[in-house]
Amino acid sequence: MNRCVRLLAQLPARSRPSPHHAGAVSAAFRSLGALRLPSRAAASSSEGNGCRGPDTSLFVPLHMQPRAAGPEGDIGAELTQPLNKSEVLKILNKFYKRKEMQRLGGENGLDARLFHQAFISFRKYIMESSFLNADVHIILNDICCGAGHVDDLFPFFLRHAKQIFPMLDCMDDLRKISDLRLPPNWYPEARAIQRRIVFHSGPTNSGKTHHAIQRYLAAKSGIYCGPLKLLAHEIFQKSNDANVPCDLVTGEERVLVDSEGRQATHVACTIEMCSVTTPYEVAVIDEIQMIKDPARGWAWTRALLGLCAEEVHICGEAAAIDLVTELMYSTGEEVEVRNYKRLTPITVLDYALESLDNLRPGDCIVCFNKNDIYSVSRQIEARGLECAVIYGSLPPGTKLTQAKKFNDPDDPCKILVATDAIGMGLNLSIKRIIFNSLIKPSINEKGEKEMDAITTSQALQISGRAGRFSSVFKEGEVTTMHHDDLVLLKEILNRSVPPIETAGLHPTAEQIEMFAYHLPDATLSNLIDIFVSLSQVDGLYFVCNVDDFKFLADMIQHIPLNLRARYVFCTAPINKKQPFVCTSLLKFARQFSRNEPLTFDWICRHTHWPLVPPKNIKDLVHLEAVHDVFDLYLWLSYRFMDMFPDANLVRDIQKELDNIIQIGVRNITRLIRASEATSASGAITVPDDFPLQRTNINDRMLNLEDLPAANQEQFSSGTKVPGQRRMRGSKALGYKPADIQSDMKSHVPGSLASRLLREGLLTREMLKQLEREWQVGYNNGNVPAEKRESRNDSKGIGKKKK
Repeated sequence: MNRCVRLLAQLPARSRPSPHHAGAVSAAFRSLGALRLPSRAAASSSEGNGCRGPDTSLFVPLHMQPRAAGPEGDIGAELTQPLNKSEVLKILNKFYKRKEMQRLGGENGLDARLFHQAFISFRKYIMESSFLNADVHIILNDICCGAGHVDDLFPFFLRHAKQIFPMLDCMDDLRKISDLRLPPNWYPEARAIQRRIVFHSGPTNSGKTHHAIQRYLAAKSGIYCGPLKLLAHEIFQKSNDANVPCDLVTGEERVLVDSEGRQATHVACTIEMCSVTTPYEVAVIDEIQMIKDPARGWAWTRALLGLCAEEVHICGEAAAIDLVTELMYSTGEEVEVRNYKRLTPITVLDYALESLDNLRPGDCIVCFNKNDIYSVSRQIEARGLECAVIYGSLPPGTKLTQAKKFNDPDDPCKILVATDAIGMGLNLSIKRIIFNSLIKPSINEKGEKEMDAITTSQALQISGRAGRFSSVFKEGEVTTMHHDDLVLLKEILNRSVPPIETAGLHPTAEQIEMFAYHLPDATLSNLIDIFVSLSQVDGLYFVCNVDDFKFLADMIQHIPLNLRARYVFCTAPINKKQPFVCTSLLKFARQFSRNEPLTFDWICRHTHWPLVPPKNIKDLVHLEAVHDVFDLYLWLSYRFMDMFPDANLVRDIQKELDNIIQIGVRNITRLIRASEATSASGAITVPDDFPLQRTNINDRMLNLEDLPAANQEQFSSGTKVPGQRRMRGSKALGYKPADIQSDMKSHVPGSLASRLLREGLLTREMLKQLEREWQVGYNNGNVPAEKRESRNDSKGIGKKKK
């Protein structure tokens, strides 16, 4: 085509085709094969082969810059005549309204959404360009002169559509890349051997993991894969104590027991870190039921299908037996099931605790909200009792210290307050489990937060911590704090655990790189979205939730990184609800992109090291976040050693920080009192993960991540943000005093106050504080007159101000 244009341009002006001969010129362009429409069969190849259509709402159009005048001149105008843009606009709008064009667009992958977006872009490009390609100019001139039909625009429109939606040209390739229907084929080393699969099935405290570990210790080589660092540490310690040299591998730590740095025959690791290429005699996969986890299930699927071991010992709930058997059927391997029964009895009591005055040594109160942890531990201390505290965001060293304190028969601490973090990974001497609440926040497979009663599996896992075989209590008991919850707990525990039906999968870095090869201008978040949209899985699998991955991808999108580095940063295991940790990842990525190593001095400046023991709960929460930042540094140091060179120094100060946090946790009731004093003086001090509800922004939940990125770090460190008003008293919680005054006084079942207490959004101390503040405001005349007049009118309760 370009050769034809050059030849035409060299003709003398009088020899060039007149507008009346433009039809012949455009025909010549078409005969030269300037554009070829895909065949209808090719366009609809995905139809009839069982592939579902892509979610085109995920297709982000690229921007096409209108053409400005160039040195070569407007060849189209020279060959024909300048275009009348008002006539061209009429032609374009007529083209858009043609049903035949919309149908033809659909046959070429343009559904109604894409067709509309492509047309808007095409029209903008035509109307705003100073000049057009000669072929487009000539076709438009033909139509304006009546020598062509508006349908002749379609090949040029389709060319433009494929330029702004490049995925249209490679949809078949993208579908092949995202085909996840045969995961067993991803692990050729494992398929090359005939593995023996042994499933150790039973409830907690049944000895199933013990039997698997005994086989692991007796083997010439072995790997243990657990869900938590604490479990990996435990097996690492147990193995070396048994004179079986064992290395430790977690995301943030590598410990080689050989003094010369040679790898030991055995390794204990977190499941994400297991090698699927190293041969072993025995592999142990613990807590197999987590294969259904919406976020981490892929790691269990990878280990189950990919470990190269002569024997694979699987430990977990009976609910996973059928799924594992079916998955192994697809690999040609049989499953031997060994069933175990609980070693010690456990009893569900017929009475609730009702009051903390009824606590006994060996009691563990389980809360599903960190604020309940603070409140309950404060009330226990007020009764002259000592308690240990364990929750998920505490460093592993602090958890172990608190567990040791509780287990020590010579320590006066005989009460434990904990979240479900005790469900696995800690050996605790618990006599009685007491559920403070049965409502637990969770994230479903769609990434949505839900507040619902705990599942039977969760209730059994937590209850099973009472009366363990290795503890001083040989019989366990379980009950609730409130009598109303006891009936529900019994109902939950009596239900059968539903069978696990699907295993998680996650796109690999290699698959995303292949996607990026076809879609070089797409963002990583958009690549993931399109991958999941196009992915095909059979009935045994599901694609894990990728919201956290996309959150990090969007956060660092503006930073210039190569795709592999960007992917690694986005898989960093951080809590996106912690602004300081997210800000740190952002700074790490920015420094990395400038090829500037993140030194020990840099990380000390960033975290304001050295740090001091916390003075209140907010300080403690910040120290936990700093510990997570050190974890993040260590995690990245094993993936980019040159850019994170001071891992050993960071690990040293992390141990010091662990000791500082332990001081804070030992004095947690003093920190709570300090926070309450701050609250009484005005501003309420709350931890990061406590949701503040406000009514002036579409009634949505406000967390620290809702703040502008530039302000998050200042907010989390306590620095006053310009233009940001400090929330005081009940306003900080967003509740209108007149709306809950009656509820606060009565606390009747079903009232707003009772519901907030049950869901852990308020504590009774906070409620009393709100009541006092409401009364002060009422006495000072801060409550509207109509509210004061109708405060006893039941019809007025719960109404919102207009």
